[in-house]
Amino acid sequence: MKFIALIAPGLLLVSCAGYQLGESKPASLQAVKTIAVPMFENSSLHPRAEAIATSAVAAAIIQDGTYRIGDRDHCDAVLEGDLSGIKYSTIRGNRLNTLAPEELASTVMIKWVLRDAKNPIKVLASGSVSGTSQLFVSDNLQTAKNNALPESLQRAGVALASQLANGY
Repeated sequence: MKFIALIAPGLLLVSCAGYQLGESKPASLQAVKTIAVPMFENSSLHPRAEAIATSAVAAAIIQDGTYRIGDRDHCDAVLEGDLSGIKYSTIRGNRLNTLAPEELASTVMIKWVLRDAKNPIKVLASGSVSGTSQLFVSDNLQTAKNNALPESLQRAGVALASQLANGY
């Protein structure tokens, strides 16, 4: 009976051998604790979309919790981004007029580069992400597109934060 009482805790510890506690950052980002997120570039034709994109990515990084957001002078890395495009595609059209869409998909693309704060030439990671949302076409198409943009950028920001935190 004493033998079983001594062996039981050992078996419990061995059964969790494949799991590890703590962060699961990519190896190239192990030293990065704080990231600066300056205003992104905007290569799309949508005015002021870079501010929404920057806010969405910063909020996603904060929500993920793997990294802290800091200023450029006191950070380990700098995340540079470019809102490279916004694409709209038809999901559903009008039955009587196939050229008039009733529902659209809004897809945003963000290209990003994570640079070392002390040596800006050194690239720690890079990639591109996209985010999609759906919108119904109303009488004012521009307003409908403007309302769908933050959700698309939020999804792209979550994908970017996941790539930074998990490597995929």
